[in-house]
Amino acid sequence: MIEWITVISLVFFGLALIVAEIIFVPGTTLVGIFGFAFLIIGVGLSFRYFGSEVGWVTVGVTSVASGAILYYSFSSNVWGKFSLKSSSEAKLNEGELDELKVGAEGQTISALRPIGKAELNNKTFEVKTLGEYLDSGRRIRVIKILSNQIFVEPIN
Repeated sequence: MIEWITVISLVFFGLALIVAEIIFVPGTTLVGIFGFAFLIIGVGLSFRYFGSEVGWVTVGVTSVASGAILYYSFSSNVWGKFSLKSSSEAKLNEGELDELKVGAEGQTISALRPIGKAELNNKTFEVKTLGEYLDSGRRIRVIKILSNQIFVEPIN
């Protein structure tokens, strides 16, 4: 009885890992390799424990089950429930930079390491230094604005 449980468990986990490899972890990874190894070991043990007749039946059943599971997985859109269906179209500081000019002064709200939040023209923006680390509450000046990125420097 334990032999049957061993063979069936190895084949089941092998199939589950192969499906997980194909659907969730695309590419050749350890998940697929372990799944394939479990299948081979399960089929090999069926030959060893029960002889060649039962071994070949196990090969056939495993092959048909593999094909049916993979066909069902792809054709019935079972995995559609797990997939992301929406995307974010938001952009950082979009449209808010029109009123902000080089030379504008403000104050950091958070520490800039080198990116953080600052208040400029009574609005909060995400700003970036040129590599310096600034503490919260420091006075800053805008030195350049490039493609929705605001670069600042400390005012001494």
